[in-house]
Amino acid sequence: MRILVINPNMTQDITARVVKAAQSFLPMGTELVGVTGRFGSPYITSRPSFAVGGHAALDALAGHCSTPLDAVMLACFGDPALAALREISAVPVIGMAEASCHLASRSAGRFSIVTGGAAWVPMLEEFVASIGLTARLASIKATAMTGGEIARDPDRALDALAGEISACAGDGAERVILGGAGLAGIAGTLASRVGVPLIDCIEAMARITIEAISVDQLAGRKARTSPSAAAFRASFM
Repeated sequence: MRILVINPNMTQDITARVVKAAQSFLPMGTELVGVTGRFGSPYITSRPSFAVGGHAALDALAGHCSTPLDAVMLACFGDPALAALREISAVPVIGMAEASCHLASRSAGRFSIVTGGAAWVPMLEEFVASIGLTARLASIKATAMTGGEIARDPDRALDALAGEISACAGDGAERVILGGAGLAGIAGTLASRVGVPLIDCIEAMARITIEAISVDQLAGRKARTSPSAAAFRASFM
């Protein structure tokens, strides 16, 4: 299998972290092609950077339109331009946030989300509403540190993240999504420090991607290029 991993911000280290983390949740022999946004912000932390990140994600897919792929993973918790990516892609496109929320909803009870950066709270509330899961959401909480800051110094964020996760349990959450590309690998570290099950957003994205590829294969579809992405790219040339 060949999967394109799109990081719609400009930090290559984030791309590398996500690819490394996702690889551990995918079958042996899976090839991950990581691509970092050519323009935009170092880390998406606001509505303006989210909007530009959506364009960067579309540009990234268009830049790989001639590469045969089995799926695309969008490595930003919030899924900028997810619907647009699906419109121009010939293969399944899996968003990190959507995958995490749907996985969390497969079990009974409500879930919460913990991420980095307070600006994400209203943005994620709107996102959860857009996929019809508000009734299953207990709360969304964020640390003062942004996801980019957590990525640069994860040890400094552990106490704050653990505190927010515990507060989610108090809100009635039966499980908590740890959301954000910059938080890659932290769920395993925090699992023993909190009293509620954690969902790693990268693991969720990988699991849902495997399921989507399996559905494709059962339908007889194989790795393929995306002519619609080529047309999108041509429109900006």
